Amino acid sequence: MGAAYLRYSFTMGTTQECDHVVEALGLVPGMRVLDVGCGPGRHSRELARRGIHCHGIDISEDFIEVARTDAPEGALFERRDARDLASATHLHGSFDAAICLCQGAFGMHVDDRQDHDVIAGIAACLRSQGRLALTAFNAFFVVKHHQEAIFDPATGVSVENTVVRNTAGEGKDVRLWTGCYTPRELRLLLAAEGLVVDRISSVEPGAYGDGEPSLDSPEYLVVARRV
Repeated sequence: MGAAYLRYSFTMGTTQECDHVVEALGLVPGMRVLDVGCGPGRHSRELARRGIHCHGIDISEDFIEVARTDAPEGALFERRDARDLASATHLHGSFDAAICLCQGAFGMHVDDRQDHDVIAGIAACLRSQGRLALTAFNAFFVVKHHQEAIFDPATGVSVENTVVRNTAGEGKDVRLWTGCYTPRELRLLLAAEGLVVDRISSVEPGAYGDGEPSLDSPEYLVVARRV
């Protein structure tokens, strides 16, 4: 999809999302942030403009190419599978914080073990007391509101047919498989990888905040720290 991704409405709230993440994680200029599943780098680029050093990774070469184009100073991007971060020992213990937003790397796998691998890799890359901001799809919201998706209660996976368009407007039918979570599941998953959850909030793209978990927001924002 590449650059066409940035035309979707859910990508338009980058500045507000970064405003909230900076506050929630206590980010200041000079800190190092790992952006996991960075896509075209919209969050890393915005944070780098604020003096924060960002290292974005994504499995898509197309996204990495877009992210690198005219990237601001302090924003570095590389193609890397988030599931393999645990083996990237040169990155371990290197970051003051990590972000994994908009389901770029988490919740995109049918196999539960792969989400565990992503979280384990992120935890390994954080310094002691390093902080994480992670978004996940709200399982309760999908069951209550998302009539066009098929939700499997046994696995927590939502399946939806949609159309993805390139920069020329050409469409391709795709099937999206999305892992959905409850707050309790998120706490247990992160705890298993040595991360303590400080807060889980109900959010939606471009409207991050500190609202209590609810049935009516599409995403949860988890703020956690490595112990």
